[in-house]
Amino acid sequence: MTSAWTWRYDAYDPARERLVEALCTLGNGRFATRGSTPECAADSIHYPGTYLAGCYDRRTSRVAGEQVENEDLVNLPNWTLLRYRCLPDGLPPGEWLTPDSAQLRHCDVELDLGRGVLTRHLLFQDAEGHGLRVSHLRIVHMGDPGLAAQLTTFHAYGWSGAVEVVSVLDGAVANTGVERYRNLEGSHLTGHRSGFESDRTAFLSCRTRDPGHLIALAVRTDTSPERPGRALPTPTGTMQTYRLPLGRGRTARVMKTMALRTSMDRPPGDPLATAVRTAAHAPDLPGLLATHRAAWQRLWAEGELSVPGEAGRILRLHLFHLLQTLSPHTTELDVGVPARGLHGEAYRGHVFWDELFVLPYLDLHFPEVARALLLYRHRRLPAARAAARRTGHRGAAYPWQSGSSGDEETQELHLNPRSGRWLPDHSRLQRHVGSAVAYNVWKYAQATGDRGFLYAEGAEILLEVARYWAGSAVLDKELGRYRIRGVVGPDEYHDAYPGATAPGIDDNAYTNVTAAWVLARGLDLLDELPAARLAEMRERLVLDDGELDRWADVSRRLHVPFHQGVVSQFDGYGELAELDWEGYRARYGNIRRLDRILEAEGDTVNRYQASKQADTLMLGYLFRPEELAGLFARLGYRLDDETWRATVDYHLRRTSHGSTLSSLVHGWVLAREKGADAWRYCEEALVADVADVQGGTTGEGIHLGAMAGTIDLVERGITGLEAGPEGLRVAPVALRELPRFAFTLCCGGHRGVRLRMLPGRLGVRVPASPRGPLAVILPEGRRRTVAPGEERWFRLRRPVL
Repeated sequence: MTSAWTWRYDAYDPARERLVEALCTLGNGRFATRGSTPECAADSIHYPGTYLAGCYDRRTSRVAGEQVENEDLVNLPNWTLLRYRCLPDGLPPGEWLTPDSAQLRHCDVELDLGRGVLTRHLLFQDAEGHGLRVSHLRIVHMGDPGLAAQLTTFHAYGWSGAVEVVSVLDGAVANTGVERYRNLEGSHLTGHRSGFESDRTAFLSCRTRDPGHLIALAVRTDTSPERPGRALPTPTGTMQTYRLPLGRGRTARVMKTMALRTSMDRPPGDPLATAVRTAAHAPDLPGLLATHRAAWQRLWAEGELSVPGEAGRILRLHLFHLLQTLSPHTTELDVGVPARGLHGEAYRGHVFWDELFVLPYLDLHFPEVARALLLYRHRRLPAARAAARRTGHRGAAYPWQSGSSGDEETQELHLNPRSGRWLPDHSRLQRHVGSAVAYNVWKYAQATGDRGFLYAEGAEILLEVARYWAGSAVLDKELGRYRIRGVVGPDEYHDAYPGATAPGIDDNAYTNVTAAWVLARGLDLLDELPAARLAEMRERLVLDDGELDRWADVSRRLHVPFHQGVVSQFDGYGELAELDWEGYRARYGNIRRLDRILEAEGDTVNRYQASKQADTLMLGYLFRPEELAGLFARLGYRLDDETWRATVDYHLRRTSHGSTLSSLVHGWVLAREKGADAWRYCEEALVADVADVQGGTTGEGIHLGAMAGTIDLVERGITGLEAGPEGLRVAPVALRELPRFAFTLCCGGHRGVRLRMLPGRLGVRVPASPRGPLAVILPEGRRRTVAPGEERWFRLRRPVL
C-alpha cells in the first residue's frame, strides 16, 4: 500500500495469487471480474472469473452415493484472456509468456480505489538481457453496467521484431474455484455459439443449463499500430491473432472492449445483437475512463468514510468492494446480498443473513439500494410462506441460503477437508434468518423514514415472520413459557444434542429473543398502520384478534435459558463438557474451525461449550444495552449490566472465531461495553480478508458482511449513531486507535449530512436545502438542531478505551 487510495502488491507470489485476484476484483453492482492476470486461464494458481449478479444455474451431482442438487452463481466466459510471445528478427518464436515464466523479473499490481482502475506491470528478460515490459489496465465500467475494458501495452528493450498477440474470448470455463466443491458438477454453460461481426468484434453466446439464461458477450479488439488480425472461431469461443512490430521507440497496444448482455436484462431484447452493437460503438479508452471515473467520484462523494492511517486504508478497500458489489445499478436488479460478493464461488454465491451487516451502511448512504435488496426478500415471500407451510406453520420461514427462487438452497451434505468425509448439513435449521430480514425492514424504515415501504411490502414481510414465530413457539405448561425447539443458532457448531437422533437444539437465546422482538414490532406496526391499510392487511393475511393476542402472549413469555448467572446459548448449553482450549491450541495452532478438527478425531463439537462465532452476544450487536435490557424485561427477565458483562466474558472465552463475523461482533460488543480488548477484535476484523486470517478462504471470495460491518463499526458502533424519526442520535465511545474520522450520510430527508468526530467533539454539517433543521440528540438526552446550510460543533463527554 503506497497511499490511502491505492492497494498494491509489488511482487508476484503464486501462493497468494488467488488472494490478489479476489482483493483486486473490479465490479459495478451488476457484474464483476476477478483481478486475475490476463495471460492465464484457470489452473492451480490462477482463477479468472466473471460473475453476473443473480445469474444462478442448478446442477445435480452424485456425492457419497446420493444425488445432490446445488444452485451456483455461474462463472461466465473469460473475456480478459490475452496470450503473447516475442518474435525477434531472424529467430524462432519464443514461448507464450506468463507470470510463471522463468523470464519474469518483476511484477506489480496496483488497484486505484478512487477511480476503480486495476493495473498490472510485468517485466520479462532473457539471459542476453533482452526485455519485454507489459502493462495491463482494466476497468469494469461503473457508469455503463454492461461494459468493461482492458488495455495491454508492450515495450521492447534491447531487441527489435514483433510481438504475436492472441486475443481470446474463452467460453470453456466451469465453476472450479473452490477446491471442496470440485466433486460437484461445475459445468454450467452450454449451447456455445461464436463468431465475428467484423474483423475487430468477436462474439460468444451460451446458455446456463437450468433455467437457461442466455449470456452474450462481444469483444472489440483494437490494436496500435493498427494491423489486420487472423480470426478463428472455436467450439467454445473465439481467437484473434495479431502480429505487432516492436523495437526502439515503437510501442504496441491491444485494447479489448467487452459488452455483456443477457436474457435477464430489462427491457428484454436480443442480448447477442445488443452486445455486438454496444461493443462495436463503445467509446475509446479515454472516453470510457472519463465517464467511469466520474461515476466513481459520485459514489465516493455519497459514501466516503475518511479515517486516517492504516485502518483508514483498509476501511476504504472494504468500502470499495461493497460499492462494487452493491451499487446504484443494483436497484435495477432482482438480487440479494451475496455473502462472498461477486468475487468468487465460495458459498456458491448464495444470500445468507449478511444483509444484517450490510444494510445499516446502505440505509445511511444509499437507501435506494437498501430498499431494492429488501424487495428481493419481498418477491420471495411466497417461497418463504410455502416453506413455513411445509413445517406445519403459517407465516414466512426464510431460507438460510437463498438464490434465484427463494427456496432453501443450503446443501444437504458438506465436506470436511480434514477428514475427507461428507457429512449431513443441518445449517438450514437457522430459522433466525427470518428475524434478520424483519429487523432489516424495520431498521431501514426507521433510518430513512420510508413509511411507504414499511406500510406496504415491509409490513407483509415483518407480519408474516412474526406469524411464523408465534406458530413455532410451543407452550410448556410446566415451565409456564413458550419454547422454540429444533433450531440451529448463529454459532452453527451446535446442530444437535450429544447422542441425539434428530438435529436441532432448543431455545437458542438469540433466536428466542429476536423472535420476541419481531412479534413486538409486528404489534407496534399494526398499531401504526393507517386505518385503511390496517383493514386491508388484516383481511389479506386473515389476522384476527385471537391470533394477535397470541402474538402478544408469546412476545412476553418466550423462554430464555440461563446458567451460572449468565445467559445460556441454548437450553442445556451449560451442561456440555468444557473443552481443553489450551491443549487444542498447542496441538493444532489454528483452531478456528474446531468443528472440523474434532470431527476428524472422531469427536463432535456438539459435546462441548465451544462456539464458532458470536451467538448469544449477537444480541449485543443488534440492540443497545438499554434496548436489550428492555427486551429481557418484557420477557420477564432481569438483565442488568453486571449480568450482561458476565455473559460477554463467559461466551467470549469459549469462542474459536471460525467466522470473519466473529471478531467484528465481539469488537462491537466490547466497544459498547467499554471493554479493554475492544480494539484487538476490531483490528482482527479489519485484517480478516486482507491478511486472509482463515488461510485461503479470501481467494474464494471476499467476506462482504465482515467488510461492511467494519465500516458500520466506525460509523454507528463507535459513535453510537442511530438515525430515526426523532433525528440523529449519537452516544460515542471512542477508541483511542481511531481518534478522528468523518463521513457523510442521509438523515431526516437530508442527503450529504457531514459528521466529523474529534476527541471530545462532534461536528455536524447539513447541506443547504428547503427542508427543516436536523435534530441531533446528544448523550444524556441533550437535544440540539442544525439548520440547513449550517455546521455546528458539540462537546462530548465520552470514555476513551
